[in-house]
Amino acid sequence: MQNIIQHIKENYKLVIGALVVGLFFGWVFFHSSETSTHSATDNHEGHKHAAAEPSVWTCSMHPHIKQDKPGLCPICAMDLIPLTSMPSDGDDADPNEIVMTEAAAKLAAVQTLIVSRGTPHKSIYLQGKVHADERNISELTARFGGRIEKLFINFTGQNVRKGQKLATIYSPGLVTAQRELLEAIAFKESRTSLYAAARGKLKLWDLTDQQIDNIEQKGEPEVYFDVLSPIAGTVTMRHVAIGDYLKEGMPLFKVVDLTKVWVLFDAYESDLPWIKSGDKIDFTIQALPGQNFTAKVSFIDPFLNAKTRVAKVRVEVENPQLTLKPEMFTTGLLESKIAENSDEILIPKSAILWTGKRSVVYIKVPNRETPSFLYREVVLGPEAGAFFVVAEGLSVGEEIATNGVFKIDAAAQLIGLPSMMNPGGGAGSTGHHHGDMESPMGQTHGEHTSVKVAGNCEMCKDRIEKAAKSVAGVSSASWEAETQTLHLNFDPQKTNVDAIQKAVAEAGHDTEKYKAPNAIYEELPGCCLYERLDYAESVIAKTKHASVKVAGNCGMCKERIEKAALSVDGVSSANWEVADQLLHLDYDMQKTNSDAIQKAIADVGHDTEKYKAMDAVYNELHGCCQYERLND
Repeated sequence: MQNIIQHIKENYKLVIGALVVGLFFGWVFFHSSETSTHSATDNHEGHKHAAAEPSVWTCSMHPHIKQDKPGLCPICAMDLIPLTSMPSDGDDADPNEIVMTEAAAKLAAVQTLIVSRGTPHKSIYLQGKVHADERNISELTARFGGRIEKLFINFTGQNVRKGQKLATIYSPGLVTAQRELLEAIAFKESRTSLYAAARGKLKLWDLTDQQIDNIEQKGEPEVYFDVLSPIAGTVTMRHVAIGDYLKEGMPLFKVVDLTKVWVLFDAYESDLPWIKSGDKIDFTIQALPGQNFTAKVSFIDPFLNAKTRVAKVRVEVENPQLTLKPEMFTTGLLESKIAENSDEILIPKSAILWTGKRSVVYIKVPNRETPSFLYREVVLGPEAGAFFVVAEGLSVGEEIATNGVFKIDAAAQLIGLPSMMNPGGGAGSTGHHHGDMESPMGQTHGEHTSVKVAGNCEMCKDRIEKAAKSVAGVSSASWEAETQTLHLNFDPQKTNVDAIQKAVAEAGHDTEKYKAPNAIYEELPGCCLYERLDYAESVIAKTKHASVKVAGNCGMCKERIEKAALSVDGVSSANWEVADQLLHLDYDMQKTNSDAIQKAIADVGHDTEKYKAMDAVYNELHGCCQYERLND
């Protein structure tokens, strides 16, 4: 070790020189490398900065929250999601365009259609029954008093020929009239008027010329006279039996010719504008499966039935083999051609979003690299099958979305653009809105409710919903066969639940409060003859189904709202849906009411359509539960 130290001391100048040279080359090398590294890094970061696109982050529960970086929602602490607003191509871009990526449009199953003109067409489904032709009905009455001695027709349903004997009658008055004729024969030449009067009297009593001639030839009165059928047909009513004494004018038999019958279909008033005389109806008979019939409309009843809200549409059918029998049920289809010469703008029903007073479509913006759409309100004309006639708002050649429309509208709501529920644009909301109706809190608004309505099938659904919608003020009606429940939206200033239930009952369907008249119920098609509701114990009348608007955000809100509703004595079920902000209730009307339930919910911090929660209670709610206040 000492030798090494001694060697360094002797050569210290050489060692110092080597260190200086090493430090110099080290500085040159590392400085160049650092400069190169910084330059490359600066260029890379500059490239990244230039290539990066600005993005906005929002909350799916609170769309009005927008930040320029990811993180947590300050209200509910949910992860923010990216909300990119892709710029439209060109300088003429509309700021209200909803721009979607190709992948998003494909995921939403968006489909479009070029608007064109066409001929409105509607398929009208009709139900009805077979009836006897009223022009071929004969009611036989006694033209003179007497006693039934013989009956040749012993039961109803028996077929008879024209002129066939139906019964034999003994009539003292007829015997006297014959004697008067026989006495008048002696004055036939000298007093012709007396003879003619005696003969005319017998004619008025329904004796034929042949019968009267036989009396004159025989020279003595006939004691028994036969009652003859005036037409060929079927005896549908027998009012007499052997030995009955008759008075003049009493009914004897009713005979109907069934070789030609009527089929009377029920047409709702909304279908009547599409039906005209001469239209062809294809129909089937439930009792004759596999057989198809065709006939033309011969008559449309000029009056609507005040109870069922339908008019009778009549067709006439030849029935030589008596295959069609009165009261058989029929189902018909009429392909309306009333607008066959018109040329209207038609769009599919799937392209339209309805919100009470407005009808909305989404127009695809042309000449865009990615799918872009614009909100457009239109005025609709009559319904035409799967299409609607557009009266205003669209032009031929424009392209509209026909599928995925609701998803486009949801995207517009999320980014605050004009949408179905928010035509003016602005911050979106996940709460349930009433479209053009004002907020509840003492102002006019639409009311939601549900009532029990009995029925069986799709025909029942159509009849129930049409009856409900026929009441002025009802904006929507949807009946569910599984739950036997009719969901309603209506304007309480124009109608009420009682009036709607009455209209449904008058169409033939029992409701929770009103029973359909038996005569109307029995006129329903066989498949619609549901099990009648039992009103004996008034159990149905005690239970109320209703839906009320309640504001909230999340699962915690749902639990709090339902718990508050169920705490009210008489409430049997409560189900709150965050999507539409509606609380569906079942409660005993003799124990509570909607007002009491809404007060209980407002007391726990949630605004309802009638009561606002106290600010102090609302402010105590968890951050994720602090919803957007009603009427703020």
